[in-house]
Amino acid sequence: MALDEALLEAMPRLQKPVLRFYGWTQPAATFGYFQKFAEVERSTLLRPLIRRPTGGGIVPHDADWTYSLAFPPGHEWHSLRAEESYRRVHAWIQSAFAKLNIETELASDCKKSAPGQCFAGHEKSDLLWRGKKIAGAAQRRNKLGLLIQGSVQPPPLTMPRVPWEDAMCAVGTGSWERALPDAGLLARATELCREKYSSAAFLKRR
Repeated sequence: MALDEALLEAMPRLQKPVLRFYGWTQPAATFGYFQKFAEVERSTLLRPLIRRPTGGGIVPHDADWTYSLAFPPGHEWHSLRAEESYRRVHAWIQSAFAKLNIETELASDCKKSAPGQCFAGHEKSDLLWRGKKIAGAAQRRNKLGLLIQGSVQPPPLTMPRVPWEDAMCAVGTGSWERALPDAGLLARATELCREKYSSAAFLKRR
């Protein structure tokens, strides 16, 4: 989470879109920046709980594939309405799965779920496989740029991750690059982790 926020902060300096793939070393759950910690704590048994820099609900992390996209101010995606950037990122993932001969669809409507439970139901433009939500995302848009954080629950659970990452890179359009964090990004992420994301005050601020 700290590295993603550092990436957003760096957008005015980098001046180019960045795609980052990452995973989890242990089961955990992230929750939206605006969610109330006490409600989150009651809603899931997963630990640790980590507040994201983006919005959205509770997302379980274990076998999922997580990624982030960051766009600088002035980029086309930065000026999009949230609904459209949400649709576009899931259309991108849909195209990647199609390249792997896996058929998915964008949800045309909403299916309500328990409050804050990201994958229990679905929202319009979520990615569905056989009617079940397999991809969701959250966003943060400010003067520094646009940050999208997403989670994919792979359709067949035995499917390897690397072919999907390669497919995402192959079908991506526009001028962007896969992230290799530089020293400045890593230093800022370390600072944010120590002063913010490891802080109980930030975790429980709402």
